Amino acid sequence: MSYLIVFGAIMLASWAVSARLQAKFKKYAKVPVPNGMTGRDVAEKFLRDSGIHDVTITQVNGHLTDHYNPENKTVNLSRDVYYGNNVSAAAVAAHECGHAVQHATAYGWLAMRSKLVPPVSFASKYVQWVLLGGILLLQVFPQLLLAGIVLFAMTTLFSFVTLPVEIDASRRALAWLRNSGVTSYDTQEKAEDALRAAAYTYVVAALGSLATLMYYIMIFIGRRD
Repeated sequence: MSYLIVFGAIMLASWAVSARLQAKFKKYAKVPVPNGMTGRDVAEKFLRDSGIHDVTITQVNGHLTDHYNPENKTVNLSRDVYYGNNVSAAAVAAHECGHAVQHATAYGWLAMRSKLVPPVSFASKYVQWVLLGGILLLQVFPQLLLAGIVLFAMTTLFSFVTLPVEIDASRRALAWLRNSGVTSYDTQEKAEDALRAAAYTYVVAALGSLATLMYYIMIFIGRRD
């Protein structure tokens, strides 16, 4: 019962943080940046100012689907960000370019996360089935649940390694937005608020993953009760 309360609280927090993020980005999408630069313009200037000339900027479908792909060196911006000339678009574009700078400078946490991608992709593909089978066969084959716990632990580790990567990318983005003059004193505060709201989603996701991992561990430990 205590676990259900904790898990329920985390799920509620996740919903609240996600709703807050959507509201923040919608709000700041109505605030233009002083110089009228679009998200693509911001990304191009950030990369150029950082001495990065081998990264391509592309548009992708979806809402808040923006990401940096280190495998093919692309900054992928959603349509609203790519064409938007507002604080939300500028903040998101700069954040994704922050990841490109991390990659170019061999930022340790990003390198670690990249190394975790193959095993985590494998774990994510099979973990739910292994855990389900492990729970059903707990009394006769507890090793299966243990294997599922190991797989899930990998995804939890990935969530926590992601935190410093995302926080550092936002730090780089905000510093550049301020120093480059893309944002003014007033719009800088709004960009900080938007990226802070985004960071909270990663924190809640990591805590939720940890709580779920502990739940499966407790099931495994208490299998003989």
